[in-house]
Amino acid sequence: MNHLSLTFSSENEPTRLDVFLSQEMGGESRVAVQRLIETGNVLVDGKTVRPSLKLKGGEQIEVDVPPPLPALPQAEDIPLEVLYEDGDLIVINKPAGMVVHPGAGNTSGTLVNALLAHCQDLAGIGGELRPGIVHRLDKGTSGVLVAAKHDRAHQALSEQFSVHSVKRIYQALVFGSPQEETGKIEGIIGRHPTERLRLSGKAKNGKHAVTRWKVKERYGRVSLVELRLETGRTHQIRVHLTEAGFPLLGDPLYPDGGRCNNIPDTQLRGMINHLRRQALHARCLGFIHPTSGQYMEFTVEPPEDMQELLRYLRKE
Repeated sequence: MNHLSLTFSSENEPTRLDVFLSQEMGGESRVAVQRLIETGNVLVDGKTVRPSLKLKGGEQIEVDVPPPLPALPQAEDIPLEVLYEDGDLIVINKPAGMVVHPGAGNTSGTLVNALLAHCQDLAGIGGELRPGIVHRLDKGTSGVLVAAKHDRAHQALSEQFSVHSVKRIYQALVFGSPQEETGKIEGIIGRHPTERLRLSGKAKNGKHAVTRWKVKERYGRVSLVELRLETGRTHQIRVHLTEAGFPLLGDPLYPDGGRCNNIPDTQLRGMINHLRRQALHARCLGFIHPTSGQYMEFTVEPPEDMQELLRYLRKE
């Protein structure tokens, strides 16, 4: 990864950050520069900012430029658990640990690489590096995901996600026991002001996000929660629950405030540490088929690592 350190001279006329970087980076396109800024690879005076930030003079700018990716991802023979497939789309049960599409640090072994080997007609759909991908699940999140096989299906499914008409139900194991049985978390989600890889509801700028939750089971220091997404922001559930005081078990990115270390049950504590991923599962996905117009719904139970925890908690 290349690193650039720049200073915006006080002798310059005030200039947008993306315009300045495009000029300083050898004529790099503004779209590419904006993507770098939005993914947290640009810091101004140590803080993440928006591409439209007006530089006035004296700002210190740090830029991390990821290595270039291949123009197209390569097909890889990776096993997939296919829940449904036809000429328009494919629905799979994504395992925890699989990245959805290639990106910096993940150029192979992704769901896109697997789909390209499984489906011969995905190339070029949804963008060069994300053929067929309509929505994402975080690397550590397991569960139901749909991909499109052609442009018309991609557009129809993307529209349903855009207007929030898709049914999405998640299950999560969280630290703590909410006082209420149900609730709603609402607010903006944007880049964390100091932690580049994290998002936050305390960001100055962000996108509106709504998560509805319901407690399904309580086990003292841990609860099983069902969540319905009205919006689909990156890390939405993880941010909302962490900042509400109920962080997900095992989440490597969003801190639990020492909750795990304070659990007196050493076996339970060991099981949580062994997860090495957030205890979050996309259990149900429902949408209108882009060709038939019929409603389709797919449900899968959590994978073995979460099931093992649930069996132990229910026994206790």
